[in-house]
Amino acid sequence: MKSLIHSPADLTPTTTWQETVWAWTSEESLIDHTTKARLCSAVLLPFQNGQPDWDSLISSIAWMQSAADHYGVELVPVLNADTGYIFDLDDALYAEVLRRFRAAFPQMKFIAGVTARGAANDSEFRAERYRPLLDIVQEHDHCEVMLMTSRWLNSLDPQRRRDGYFTIAEWLVRPGIVHALEPSFVPWATPFEPWLLWELANHPKFVGGKISTLDEPHFLYWAAMVRDQQLAFAPHSGDDFGIATAIKLGLPLLIGAASSAAPLICAAKDMWLFDDAPAKRYPTPLAAAGLGAGRFDLRVTKLFEAFQSLEDAVFRLDTNGSAAAYKHSTAHLLHALGVIAAPEAHPHCADRRGPDEAARMHEAMLRAIRMAERLNIPGFSRPQ
Repeated sequence: MKSLIHSPADLTPTTTWQETVWAWTSEESLIDHTTKARLCSAVLLPFQNGQPDWDSLISSIAWMQSAADHYGVELVPVLNADTGYIFDLDDALYAEVLRRFRAAFPQMKFIAGVTARGAANDSEFRAERYRPLLDIVQEHDHCEVMLMTSRWLNSLDPQRRRDGYFTIAEWLVRPGIVHALEPSFVPWATPFEPWLLWELANHPKFVGGKISTLDEPHFLYWAAMVRDQQLAFAPHSGDDFGIATAIKLGLPLLIGAASSAAPLICAAKDMWLFDDAPAKRYPTPLAAAGLGAGRFDLRVTKLFEAFQSLEDAVFRLDTNGSAAAYKHSTAHLLHALGVIAAPEAHPHCADRRGPDEAARMHEAMLRAIRMAERLNIPGFSRPQ
């Protein structure tokens, strides 16, 4: 009987995850109650009267930063597809997003997503398509560059896909994050094979990667491999349908959900920690009363349920199996919370919700607001 692969030396480009020991590592064995990993929030670019609402952009980031400061969480805004509707945004406006952000937050680290520009009529992968956005982003310091997947890069076999990422990496002067996406956002996307992840995770310019999948727990596979091999590479969960997993594993989140539920997610990160964890900001009621260490706050499990039910509504699939319209839902949520001035999407964005979205988001928020009130979580309530 063939044994499971447990050494990276035995991986080949065609090895499947199911052939490796990392695909059979349980979530329970990876649990971490001591690490409060960073929250990388895919920020929304609000619009009003068809134009970017710069004041609302800045106020939304400040709202998230306030929650992160309150709970001692490192917040790293992500300026990518969610921020600029990157496939609708021209280079000049994307550069303006970065300039406005840096002017308002001169010391804050950010992650910027870059993808292939002008590849619509290509018939093969061309790495130079990534250069325009790379050049715009790398004018700034204190940032990381996320190499977002693109159709022709994703179409390559594992070896050529690796070579594609490595070619783009030659132009990196900032730390890089590799990006794997799944079909609920773009139908042609596929996750990384184990050999490809191993190759990318060992590249000196790549400090981490983002993975989101609906049908198979690839984030767990990544976490198991990275921990087992003690790699200097941080898996970031991009799975807005399963936020709690990353919190439980002490690993970073890189999600659009943080732009609409940052106070709840930051609270959960702190509640999950043991009372004796150095990063713990608020002790459990048991420890606060001097009745023992308290371990961690078990009420976090109900908070997980509350914000997950909210985000499941935001990221719900449409009849085509796509969640891409979540940006429009997020705008409605932020507007209802009083964070942004209007619930508009980018005027050229084709992924939109229906006319009843405000009412749907109102209903979706009810449980989350109730939990915020019960747990004294500031910043998540409707304006009076």
